[in-house]
Amino acid sequence: MRTKIVAVGWLLLLPCVAAAASSDVERGRYLVKIGGCNDCHTAGYAPSGGAVPEAEWLTGQSVGFKGPWGISYPVNLRLLVRTMSQGEWIQRVGKPVLPPMPWFSLRAMSESDRRAMYRYIWSLGPAGSPAPAYVAPGAAAPTPYILFVPQQEERQAGAPAPPLKN
Repeated sequence: MRTKIVAVGWLLLLPCVAAAASSDVERGRYLVKIGGCNDCHTAGYAPSGGAVPEAEWLTGQSVGFKGPWGISYPVNLRLLVRTMSQGEWIQRVGKPVLPPMPWFSLRAMSESDRRAMYRYIWSLGPAGSPAPAYVAPGAAAPTPYILFVPQQEERQAGAPAPPLKN
């Protein structure tokens, strides 16, 4: 009799567990969208105003970001989550990484938000290829890159500064 009660209890609990997991996935999707994850980790997302199918999200890209640190590439998050547990993800995403990744924003997230992001990315399934490897400062770039350092136009001596436009 006790076994039947426990079994019925688990059957009644399953929809609640499934609903909680589903809400975590939806919350993770929301956090990925508003957190700007796709801007770098999804090829063409920012230039297209977000018009990239969700099936292509978070697959990384081969356009790097070049600065004094060398050239870093947005990792394929869908492959990355397949190499670590949820606990490892929660610990890793708040640790310093190469620019321009805003790791400090992830560090400020709650553990439940990081868990939701992991579950969402996991739900997308593996897709795409690994991003190119980091390139050390001064080494040749194997792919196109975005120069991620401040630039300033030089002016001729005595020339007025250009007007600011809104």
